[in-house]
Amino acid sequence: MSKKLSYNPSFKIPFLLNDEEKAITSYPSAIKTVSFFRTCLNGLNTIAGVGILSVPYALATGGWLSLVLLFSIAAAAFYTGLLIKRCMDNDSNIRTYPDIGELAFGKTGRLIVSISMYTELYLVSIGFLILEGDNLSNIFPIGEVHIAGLAIGGKQLFVIMVALIILPTVWLDNLSLLSYVSASGVFASVLIILSITWTATFDGVGFNNKGTLVHWNGLPTAVSLYAFCYCAHPVFPTLYNSMTNKHQFSNVLLVCFLLTTVGYASMAMVGYLMFGDGAESQVTLNLPLDKVSSKLAIYTTLVNPISKFALMATPITNALKDFLPKVYKNRVTSLLLSTLLVLSTTVVALAVPFFGSLMSLVGAFLSVTASILLPCLCYLKISGTYRKFGCETVVIVIIIMTAIVMAISGTYISLMEIIHNL
Repeated sequence: MSKKLSYNPSFKIPFLLNDEEKAITSYPSAIKTVSFFRTCLNGLNTIAGVGILSVPYALATGGWLSLVLLFSIAAAAFYTGLLIKRCMDNDSNIRTYPDIGELAFGKTGRLIVSISMYTELYLVSIGFLILEGDNLSNIFPIGEVHIAGLAIGGKQLFVIMVALIILPTVWLDNLSLLSYVSASGVFASVLIILSITWTATFDGVGFNNKGTLVHWNGLPTAVSLYAFCYCAHPVFPTLYNSMTNKHQFSNVLLVCFLLTTVGYASMAMVGYLMFGDGAESQVTLNLPLDKVSSKLAIYTTLVNPISKFALMATPITNALKDFLPKVYKNRVTSLLLSTLLVLSTTVVALAVPFFGSLMSLVGAFLSVTASILLPCLCYLKISGTYRKFGCETVVIVIIIMTAIVMAISGTYISLMEIIHNL
């Protein structure tokens, strides 16, 4: 018999609550259903994004053999996505990722999952803004701008402008409508790969670097960046609950992981062959600015974070809504919370200068934890699989042990890089 989740109104920490009525009555969009195709668009846009810019650098850091790690992490992430679906199938009351943690380990499990999930999504959202500022300031280098007596640097100005562009997308709480925004993100990822390939093939850059078989010292960093590419698991329950036919969610995951992994591997190989060990943390920073195809790739890069921000922010804004008394749960306060979230990420993005190190840290610690480690632990507890020694249990234990090693080594190296750059 499955354990039923319940809402205790006397316990006022919102992200520790599970209130199915609240999800349905307070947020009408929660019961609006999304088709298989639109869910695939949302899923593709969630998984495939700015990570596509860092995979050439990851491959350059780890060498050609690190591609094996990319495929291994993709397979593990797909499997843990299926485990999340199985956990949700186990109890119809599950609405969010923290609900899975509570079903498995009670309030402590909900707290751990919530902290991991929301911290990851928040830092990734900040990374989007930093990325936008980096690329825009590289294309349009400008000096300080004085506005209302304040001196604002060029990069900081671009971050603020992008935040204003992103703001309307976080006001869309209907994932069916958001799928149209996602379509632009998926198209952008494909266009980036094609544009950079065109730059190499027809615009004189060429594929002149053979690369190195393996860089042993760089493998932990490569693993961290590959893991960052598959950090979408906290969003999966949102996509699952939005579907018209939830039984098709496994097929959604299969389509999304296959297509995104092909895209990541293609971009990694193309970028590494173009720039070799000199690949930058964002491959767009390597591109010659005087080529039309390069400019197209760089401009298209700017679309991805804008299209992905809302999907990353939706679980955070839903959690923030839980802080509100029922009388204040309305459209106006929802818009206000979404706006405050964008404002806070903008402030942090203006203060944090290290995109590459930040994303490596997110991948090593938070992505590995939220996307690989926690789904395995929760599934073992909910399903009771840990009580019997079978093939599935062995596979899950191997994944858990590997994830722990990845998290420890990658986190240590990422922190050392940040400290070194301060």
